[in-house]
Amino acid sequence: MPANTTASSGHKSGKKKGRRARLIVIVLVLAVIAGIGYGSYWGVSTVRASYPQTTGSITLKGLSGPVDVRRDSYGIPQIYADSDADLFMAQGFVQAQDRFWEMDVRRHTTSGRLSEMFGDSQVDTDAFLRTLGWQRVARQEYDKKLSASTKKYLQAYTRGVNAYLSGKDGKDISLEYAALGFTNDYKPQKWSPVDSVAWLKAMAWDLRGNMQDEIDRSLMTSRLSAKQIKQLYPQYPYDKNKPIIQGGGIDPATGEFDPDLKSGGLTEPPGSTGTDPSGGDTGSGVAGDGSATAGSGGSENTDGSNPSGTTESGTTGSGEQGGQGTSVQGSTGQSDAQGISSQLAGLSDALERVPAVFGPNGNGIGSNSWVVSGAHTTTNKPLLANDPHLSPQLPSVWYQMGLHCRSVSAKCQYDVTGYTFSGMPGVVIGHNQNISWGMTNLGADVTDLYLEKVTSDGYQYDGKTLPFKTRKETIKVAGGTDKVITVRETNNGPLVSDRDKEIAKVGKRAPVANVAPDRGDGYGVALRWTALDPGNSMDAVFSLNRAENFSEFRKAAAQFEVPSQNLIYADTAGNIGYQAPGRIPTRPKGDDGSLPAPGWDADYRWTGYIKQSELPWEYNPERGYIVTANQAVVDQDAYPYQLTTDWGYGTRSERITDLIKSKIKDGGKISTDDMRTMQMDNSSEIARLLTPYLLKIDVKDPYVREAQNLLQGWDYTQEPDSAAAAYFNAVWRNVLKLAFGNKMPKEVRVKGQCLNVEPVNTTGPVDEDQRVRECGQRDADTAQPDGGDRWFEVVRQILKDQDNDWWKVPGSRNKPEINTRDGLFGRAMQDARWELTAKLGKDIDSWNWGRLHELTLKNQTLGTEGPGFLQHLLNRGPWKLGGGEAAVNATGWNAAGGYGVVWVPSMRMIVNLDDLDKSRWINLTGASGHAYSAHYTDQTDKWADGETLPWAYSEKAVKGATENTLVLKP
Repeated sequence: MPANTTASSGHKSGKKKGRRARLIVIVLVLAVIAGIGYGSYWGVSTVRASYPQTTGSITLKGLSGPVDVRRDSYGIPQIYADSDADLFMAQGFVQAQDRFWEMDVRRHTTSGRLSEMFGDSQVDTDAFLRTLGWQRVARQEYDKKLSASTKKYLQAYTRGVNAYLSGKDGKDISLEYAALGFTNDYKPQKWSPVDSVAWLKAMAWDLRGNMQDEIDRSLMTSRLSAKQIKQLYPQYPYDKNKPIIQGGGIDPATGEFDPDLKSGGLTEPPGSTGTDPSGGDTGSGVAGDGSATAGSGGSENTDGSNPSGTTESGTTGSGEQGGQGTSVQGSTGQSDAQGISSQLAGLSDALERVPAVFGPNGNGIGSNSWVVSGAHTTTNKPLLANDPHLSPQLPSVWYQMGLHCRSVSAKCQYDVTGYTFSGMPGVVIGHNQNISWGMTNLGADVTDLYLEKVTSDGYQYDGKTLPFKTRKETIKVAGGTDKVITVRETNNGPLVSDRDKEIAKVGKRAPVANVAPDRGDGYGVALRWTALDPGNSMDAVFSLNRAENFSEFRKAAAQFEVPSQNLIYADTAGNIGYQAPGRIPTRPKGDDGSLPAPGWDADYRWTGYIKQSELPWEYNPERGYIVTANQAVVDQDAYPYQLTTDWGYGTRSERITDLIKSKIKDGGKISTDDMRTMQMDNSSEIARLLTPYLLKIDVKDPYVREAQNLLQGWDYTQEPDSAAAAYFNAVWRNVLKLAFGNKMPKEVRVKGQCLNVEPVNTTGPVDEDQRVRECGQRDADTAQPDGGDRWFEVVRQILKDQDNDWWKVPGSRNKPEINTRDGLFGRAMQDARWELTAKLGKDIDSWNWGRLHELTLKNQTLGTEGPGFLQHLLNRGPWKLGGGEAAVNATGWNAAGGYGVVWVPSMRMIVNLDDLDKSRWINLTGASGHAYSAHYTDQTDKWADGETLPWAYSEKAVKGATENTLVLKP
């Protein structure tokens, strides 16, 4: 569950007194529960009451036969059953034993019902989530899309969860419920299959692609020119960092992707691009004119005006009841001064309130996976590594588990192990008896923001006024009054601008090329997103778990519609492969999806989706390895479709490739331990680029020169004890701040950073000082410049230009102006010296990167905010980490916000396809979500040190590792 999903996330002071009072009560209750309060009614027995039973036997109604649950010394369960239904029922029961609080908060997130648990501080968040309608779409998927077998598995899993809940009070389930019971009367409710399906929507939301970049580019227009913005979002460096697929193309004869195609592949899309999002013919390459959309009420419009399904009304509605925000439909009575930038800033604020399941959505976040064929390994069979980079959470987003049929047959089809999500059946990443697979985010552009011309009668489309699709949503509030909101949808999707007062301000201008309609009543902002159309991604989980070869793997991948992931593959027969799956839209020529589009213009509608047979794939490439680390998938000149304009820039992928090449040079072989060492590579590629320039700066100040000397002979590795890494990263942060950050609009700068700047669009005399004070508005982990490898590329492109305009910094009362690269680098080195003196002390011998770069694991909800006493009870850390931004060991930090760790390798695995019992794995935390369990964070020290655990798979190996056995009986 998201680390920033709290009972008080991101809301204003009007509600803080009640929220803080509630937190104080919770703190006191937790103190009592933990046995800290002398003479307390509750003691250690209450804490332990929710611990799972791991030995003996339990009778579960609904099982058809006995199920063994074997746990190793880390509490990791391996389940053995004789039928699929029993296997998944037991999975639900066991996950609920360890993680039900996490599961419950997750389902309240996906359904927009956090207010039922945490009160009115979550109403705005719930309103936004209800507008997106994740739970509604999940219900449609369950009712209409998923296969009969998947539904049976979901039902079995649900029976297991509810069997665990049966007869239990909240305090019997988790310590957090005992505390929550003192602030409201919330009681855990029964689980449903739709609760499991909806979790994939949360996963898709945080891995949705470039939506934040789209917003940021638009916000930057208030202070930067189109040319400057383009410089800050440079083209992917294909000449420097290789894409995943290094060849191939779409064969004109078959219309399918051929990884072995040498030349002559299609460079323009073929006439048909699959199913039109409107349900119509895509032969023309442009969506229909929408003339049928003016129909009445809740009927489905032919142009796809109802992506989320049926609604209650076809009227325009009147915004919200219960004071939930200003409707966009009428004029706000304010001036146009803020315009579209204000709308998008408001949307960005609303997005920040949505719990981030996997971490900050932006350029820096990503994952690593790579596979090496047996020709280059010590085992003569493939080795596959994966480490997804996600938000640090306590407990970890992943739950390790094995699901084993005692005898694989038609009745019981699974023998699979790996990383699961609590609340969802099956294994997401891992291996079975024949194949292994890993995932990284492909980053496909599957979202678009549409500016909508809103009037009192509806919204404008293709010269007509169409009625909104509307529905009312009731938000129940613990300890408060229910709030009713009205969700409005256009033919492009839900009107997300209704969820924030600031978004509802009248637009001044729109970043669109065509003539825009009159702004009299203002623009709204609608969201088009593939995940809001029902799909069958849940089917893909089970298909992957059963797949026996590459052909079945590809068929399973075809079902994985959202989120779009890079899937890598290896099998025990010695084959390796890759598949890019996903429901990826095609857009009309001239629309690259990088900026909000005019929703009133039919020419900007999606034209279809890329066919699965056209998506890139690879099998046993001649080079003998495949690397995916969020870089470009395929050369843009060899592929007719645009997957995105916002790839990761390939720094990690190129470093991994270099490490592999160096090991296999001259016939060298790669071992399992070599793969682990590569995962822990701390090299800083931006340091490798900049340090030679920094060492040439003539530094006059002896104290700054003392710090500069730390870089002499440094090997660019970012170990926790490295003083050079600490100083370089401080210099890099200050380079970014001086060259770019201070020139950004307030909407993307970090909160608390205030600057005296010229007002936007001033028309006053040039000889008058009209500067105003503007303060940043972004949270520290999402502000710009974040220092990701996009910024590496920005700096690389101007590095040799000593007089580039980006190096210029105006003077102030205390400091002279800067006009050159070396001048800016010198100032950054000076500022970094004094910054670290303040943070780490004057003596550089006491400096080290780990003191700056710390990870604190925060328990979701109750551990993310509040008095230090509360945090001490539920949170763990800090850990002093190595690694850094865009390193292979990607312990990410946001340069605009500070040095603290904001995302991490959330797990690490290495699968040995020669002997699966010699595979290795590690989780960020432990198996348990119970705060005082021995398995709460028992893997974290090893994770921080780069160690891994043995990964038993065969029944013999599992028995040898078993510490406790629980038998579930029918």
